[in-house]
Amino acid sequence: MYKVFTGNSNEPLALEICKHLSVPLGNAKVKTFSDGEVQVEIGENVRGRDAYVIQSTCSPANTNLMELLVMVDALKRASAAKINAVVPYFGYARQDRKVAPRAPITAKLVADLMSVAGIDRMITVDLHAGQIQGFFDIPVDHLYAAPVMLDEIRGYRFKDLVVVSPDAGGTERARAFAKRLDAGLAIIDKRRSGPNVSEVMHIIGDVKDKTCVIIDDMIDTAGTLCAAAQALQDKGAVEVYACATHGVLSGPALDRISASPLKKVFVTDTIPTQSKLKQCDCLESLTVSHLLAEAIRRINNAESVSSLFV
Repeated sequence: MYKVFTGNSNEPLALEICKHLSVPLGNAKVKTFSDGEVQVEIGENVRGRDAYVIQSTCSPANTNLMELLVMVDALKRASAAKINAVVPYFGYARQDRKVAPRAPITAKLVADLMSVAGIDRMITVDLHAGQIQGFFDIPVDHLYAAPVMLDEIRGYRFKDLVVVSPDAGGTERARAFAKRLDAGLAIIDKRRSGPNVSEVMHIIGDVKDKTCVIIDDMIDTAGTLCAAAQALQDKGAVEVYACATHGVLSGPALDRISASPLKKVFVTDTIPTQSKLKQCDCLESLTVSHLLAEAIRRINNAESVSSLFV
């Protein structure tokens, strides 16, 4: 028998996962002292049980990361058999290489922190760079939200559809979507002048009189996304939609999306977006709860999860 716990980062997703698994959410009190230190108390027996901790390391990233680490330590000291971290959104993933002299590789640091804390396995969704799996010395089940987003796109029955990658780095992802949707492919050549600042240069591919769907792994400040949408409209696209797994949506993101030509923006609930949905009419959330629940079920039953990787 296994138990599922969660911190404060994404309790609605944890409850949905437990609903799919037909198990109750474990009793854990995750609070802070008056000075901001994280305090965790596991409220039930976990000795000899496998534990799954659901915690996205989204904003506030440092607090949510510490909650995860402290919960793992509490479970380890309570003699849990195996501790599995379910991290739908892995924060610090964009710091996966040195981009300047004397810069850190923070994604590797966070991976080491998780391993040292006592995590035996990590389950995550759409890492910013797949090679981050190699930063861990423990098994990593890297799931993809593509099936969820593909089902949503197919439901609209678009005609003359073109899947668009907002930059060269996302070409492989966009090509996979285009193949499954039997759609065209376009790539936006983007030059970045600084963090969260980008400039669209030109579009590779035919988008005139087409319906375009921009595919990305995350939307942060939405600068890249909105510039891409405007460029597509300028090139003659009829309608522009967007799909991204992680809706970080920080800073001016919602205002930018509302003022852009984007007709609809789909994100998943790897990061909670309930409050943001009310602020932006074209924003829509899709759930990955059934995907994560199925992964947990298969891991617990020692079944293959490879079919969930595609």
